[in-house]
Amino acid sequence: MPSTFFGLTIAYSGLLASNAAQNTAANNIANVETKGYSRQQVKQQAANALRVFQKYGCAGAGVETLAIEQIRDEFYDTRYWNNNANVGEYSEKQYYMTMIEDYFDDSALSPGFKTIFDQMMITGMEELLKNPNDATAKSQLVGYASSLSTYFNNLAGNMEKLQKDVNQELKLKVEELNSLAGEIATLNKQINTIELTGAKANELRDRRALLVDQLSQIVDVEVTEIPIQDTNNPDRVTGANRYMVKIAGGQILVDGNEYKELECVARTNYEKVNQTDIDGLYDVYWADGQKFNLYNAAMGGALRGLVEMRDGNNNENFNGLIVGVGTANGGANDTVTIQVGQDYLQDLNKLNLAEKGIINLGNQEFYFDSWEYTISYDEKGEPVYRYTFTLSAEKELNPQRITNDRVGKTANVGTSLDYQGIPYYMSQMNEWLRTFSQKFNDILTSGYTADGTKGIPLFSANHAVDAEQFDFPDAGRYDRYYGKTKDEVKASFQEKFYEGLVSAKYQELFQDKKNEVYQEPEEAQIQARADQLKQELLAKDPDVTKLPTDEELKAQAETELKNQATLDAEKIAKEYADEEIQNYTDDLQKQAEEDAENVLAEGVFTVSVSDDSYYRMTAMNFDILAAMELDPGRMANRYGQGDGVEQSDLLKDLRLLATDKEAMSFRGCSASEFLQCVLSDVALNAQRANTFYQSYTDMAGTIDVRRVSISGVDEDEEAVSLVKYQHGYNLACQMIQTLSEMYDRLILETGV
Repeated sequence: MPSTFFGLTIAYSGLLASNAAQNTAANNIANVETKGYSRQQVKQQAANALRVFQKYGCAGAGVETLAIEQIRDEFYDTRYWNNNANVGEYSEKQYYMTMIEDYFDDSALSPGFKTIFDQMMITGMEELLKNPNDATAKSQLVGYASSLSTYFNNLAGNMEKLQKDVNQELKLKVEELNSLAGEIATLNKQINTIELTGAKANELRDRRALLVDQLSQIVDVEVTEIPIQDTNNPDRVTGANRYMVKIAGGQILVDGNEYKELECVARTNYEKVNQTDIDGLYDVYWADGQKFNLYNAAMGGALRGLVEMRDGNNNENFNGLIVGVGTANGGANDTVTIQVGQDYLQDLNKLNLAEKGIINLGNQEFYFDSWEYTISYDEKGEPVYRYTFTLSAEKELNPQRITNDRVGKTANVGTSLDYQGIPYYMSQMNEWLRTFSQKFNDILTSGYTADGTKGIPLFSANHAVDAEQFDFPDAGRYDRYYGKTKDEVKASFQEKFYEGLVSAKYQELFQDKKNEVYQEPEEAQIQARADQLKQELLAKDPDVTKLPTDEELKAQAETELKNQATLDAEKIAKEYADEEIQNYTDDLQKQAEEDAENVLAEGVFTVSVSDDSYYRMTAMNFDILAAMELDPGRMANRYGQGDGVEQSDLLKDLRLLATDKEAMSFRGCSASEFLQCVLSDVALNAQRANTFYQSYTDMAGTIDVRRVSISGVDEDEEAVSLVKYQHGYNLACQMIQTLSEMYDRLILETGV
């Protein structure tokens, strides 16, 4: 049978249980505002009953307090972490896309492309058309062009600064990630140390979960907690757990009390991916030297947002098929030839490939020193586009030589990222500038100034290392070959390279004949015309009191006769030149065909990365030709060398460049619609970032509300619990008091 004092033991167990519950409620109330704290509750169960060998069988032994546990739902934690990665990604995109949107802004307070371009192509051009030979109007137009140059220089500078900021924030996020990983690993060790004793480290678990909350905004996380078993006794519960945190699609960051660190390594100047990239962009490596894939499609969080902003190329990285390998420089360097099919690689105006860097050839990386762009023609005369990369001969960079087994495999530089980040917008600016400059300069150089001097270009680009400018000679004009068949190239070759010769020959024939037939008016003719002018004046007004002097009348007569003699000579010279030029043109046409055949005999046109081609022009080095800035009078205004000084046919063609898609096209739009095209991309990406950020932020709030409803501390609920636990405690005390009185009576008054 149970002890006489068994009831006191039962009441005492209730007293302890109620006290534990009260203390736990007090702890909950104290942490009601503690971030990340999870509500705790006492886990109780009835104590094992005692056999009393009576008819009623067993007697209850009171209550046992098993543990103080936290109330937390891992399902909502996981959902919160997954969603938080999206919040982190779009938070970064929203911030930086807003800045890009501001850079492209065009308003009264911040004049942008449209305002500056219209000043040049409308205001400046209209003034010049009023007086095509006016030095002031030409100087004004050059000034407006200089403003356009400054606009793109500043815009490119802002974009470079932005890329630098993104790059620096990427490093800070990696350092924060390392710090969080170290703290989580330390907490894992502390938690296991405590829980090996059978207790629950609730506060430490809350702190660890809060760290994972923070980590999930930097990068996507996957958390796994596995009980550690005793291999000698699998049925024994050790109380310890293996807590693992994986990031970026399953890469282990924390495993128990061990963790891996990441480090940022700046790229060298020969490791650039894009032509417009700043120096020192960071690649990320694990501490053991293995590269961390920043472009992992499974990666999320702020890291993904930053990487896509910094390196996003709209899926326009260099890639193609290896069609040949070889050597250069007497066998010192290996070469690899890659055929490309994408439009943005076939047209060098759109290319954003670095001058030297790293190329992946069949999943093996090689460093290259330079490259050449080649257009050849197949048996049908259709263009074929290839790049030949010259690989570095330095053993430290390329320890292995390239072999023929690379042929037929794919090649790429950089990674294809389906996002319009900073490299994309820089590439768009470069494409517009190159195309517009080519068209504008071609028109100017095909005409003449008022004094018959050949026109010079307006736009150029500055060297990076000296004060010189690029020449952009005809030998590097890839735009005359891009997109054309062999026959079309021949035709354009003939037209381009011989139209100037025909024009020059025509002017020669015209001037020679004009000089030959022109006759100066004789003195008698001048006097006769002066007398005639005097008679005409008197006939109009016989009472005229003031007539021009004889000298003035003779000067007027001489001018009229000379002008008429010039017109007569020009008429005869034109008829003569029109007849004679045909034979010359026929002969020249035959010569042009022969020359075109010789030029394309091998069907190859090549531009090296080091040549003075328009590829070298970027928004950062875009400028006005120094010679034009020094003397705006060298700007051509007419096509015909012998045309009058008021001729403006060339200027009218320049004005058409702004609005005529046939004259210049950018993404299917006219030149003046550059901002509309690019700003539509910016606005769409900014709106998308805003929408998704708001959506995921709202979702995070909804999930957190649900999570808090389960694990958070409710003040009203705790108040009710306090009353309940207090009542239980009071009842246990009353039970002890009652039993004490019974034992007093039993012991003191019965003499037992």
